[in-house]
Amino acid sequence: MIRKQHLIALAALALAACGSAETDGQSSQPAGTMAGLVESEAGSQMPDIAVLAPDGEETTLAEIAGGEPILVNLWASWCAPCIEELPTLVALAAREDAPQVLMLNQDFQVPQASIRAFLDDNEIEGVETWQDPEMAMTDALSVTIMPTTVLYDGEGREVWRFVGDLHWDGEEAAELLARLD
Repeated sequence: MIRKQHLIALAALALAACGSAETDGQSSQPAGTMAGLVESEAGSQMPDIAVLAPDGEETTLAEIAGGEPILVNLWASWCAPCIEELPTLVALAAREDAPQVLMLNQDFQVPQASIRAFLDDNEIEGVETWQDPEMAMTDALSVTIMPTTVLYDGEGREVWRFVGDLHWDGEEAAELLARLD
């Protein structure tokens, strides 16, 4: 039953991602959806879920964050807008003034080696293969559109989430990240 729910959720996410089109050079959102900045969950605690580190070891988001702010990006290999924004997340992560950036793959029950091969085959550099193979984060946050990116403060509380893709090295992203200060 749980697998069926995951497959239904995966199909819904795939459909939402298919409708995406570039609009203003900053972000591309699926037509007719509620995409963009969402603050209705601000203050919610970070879900206590297990994820796989690049070395295959299980850990939690709180352990990864280590009491520091963290930007968690939910992406999947089948999601074209996700793939488009990954290099801008890598650029953001390289900045000294940026919060920690975690690109958390949501491909359902896909081996980490397959995700790594996908990234290598598509020449997407700088992305570690953090993975949530059961899509627990997608479920916990009721995500219906990929990519979705959530900013958590140092106490693990949600500051905001951005639904859809964004150029994370652009001005709009800088304004959003400034809300941490």
